[in-house]
Amino acid sequence: MLTISVLTIEPALFESFLSSHVIRRAEELRVLKVNLIDIRDYAGGSFRHIDDSPYGGGNGMILRVAPVVAALEEAEKRVDVEAVRIALTPRGEKYTQDMAWRLSEERHLILVCGHYEGMDERIYSYVDREISVGDYILTGGELPAQVMMDSIARLLSGVLKEGSAREESFEDGLMEYPQYTKPQEFQGKRVPDVLLSGNHEEIRAWRERQRIDMGKTEANSNHKSG
Repeated sequence: MLTISVLTIEPALFESFLSSHVIRRAEELRVLKVNLIDIRDYAGGSFRHIDDSPYGGGNGMILRVAPVVAALEEAEKRVDVEAVRIALTPRGEKYTQDMAWRLSEERHLILVCGHYEGMDERIYSYVDREISVGDYILTGGELPAQVMMDSIARLLSGVLKEGSAREESFEDGLMEYPQYTKPQEFQGKRVPDVLLSGNHEEIRAWRERQRIDMGKTEANSNHKSG
């Protein structure tokens, strides 16, 4: 079983997400357990301050190191296996499908959700790696945490139909081939004849060509935008 512990100041943001199909099925199959840990519970004091203004001046508030480290220690106490501690931060390494596969083989992941203008730099010395889901700014690490949890949970044994995950986009560096279903024609747009032929070898070859062509299109688009 994989346990994912999420350190957050906004646990309510996970209520709907944890009832989504993939997460719920993974928990029902007992291949996934999710622990939500509210960083505020470890702030101490009557006001439970989890943030403060930055030394040296600057805009915004910074997540304090002490409550985050205390929450990390609690997360590790709850699960008696070695954890991979991950800070979700824009400066981290870019999240990929290959990374999702490797993380799905761990037994305990701790996801630290940043917030405000950032985290006290000393927090990063208590984690094993930093991960980013993209080059854009979000209010906090809760959405990136959910992206990672969804992408990892669907790779766990029994959550998807056997072989489904390996046939999807990015598994071998290419996008998934185009898919169609009924009706055969809609507003003049027809399903490609090869998919109606019943010839499995021709269908396989067509799908492979489509994936290669889509990869070339994506590469050309990235080249132009760069």
